[in-house]
Amino acid sequence: MSVEEELQERSGGRCELCGSESELAVYPIPPDGDERADRSVLLCAVCQSQIEDPETVDPNHWRCLNDSMWSQVPAVQVMAWRMLTRLSSEGWPQDLLDMLYLDDEILAWAQAGEAADDEDAVQHLDSNGALLQAGDTVVLIKDLNVKGANFTAKRGTPVRNISLVRDNPEQIEGRVNGQQIVILTRFVKKSG
Repeated sequence: MSVEEELQERSGGRCELCGSESELAVYPIPPDGDERADRSVLLCAVCQSQIEDPETVDPNHWRCLNDSMWSQVPAVQVMAWRMLTRLSSEGWPQDLLDMLYLDDEILAWAQAGEAADDEDAVQHLDSNGALLQAGDTVVLIKDLNVKGANFTAKRGTPVRNISLVRDNPEQIEGRVNGQQIVILTRFVKKSG
């Protein structure tokens, strides 16, 4: 059985991310690019073009990840995590990322692809110069007044599952007291 036939059977003849039935093709997941069923997904032309060309991304198209992120197929989980991470600045994808749990091995696979995509990307460093990555836990090293939310985030507060602000190496995002806030990297230290 060919890889495409395996993926057609696994997906029921639908795009594994958005559910479309048109223009389906095998997409080997970078960085490996192995065209094996367990390292590939079946995607429609719309999903594939938006994954390959970030300039064409329509955030509303990716609301489909609300369903596909719960797939039991590791390759689908990886692609859902990567797209949610890419779109996290939109707000709603970060909420989905906060709910998504990936086994350590699958999360490492998902993050490996992000590192390959962003080799010359901005690096986010904490107050001690430690490299921060999406999904890390940090601890606040200073009391922070949160503008617009009328509370103070206290020193020592852990912020779990952070996301990185792509175009600003001095900012991360995370939840404190149930609020999604932007935090300056100089006020946090990496935990563990």
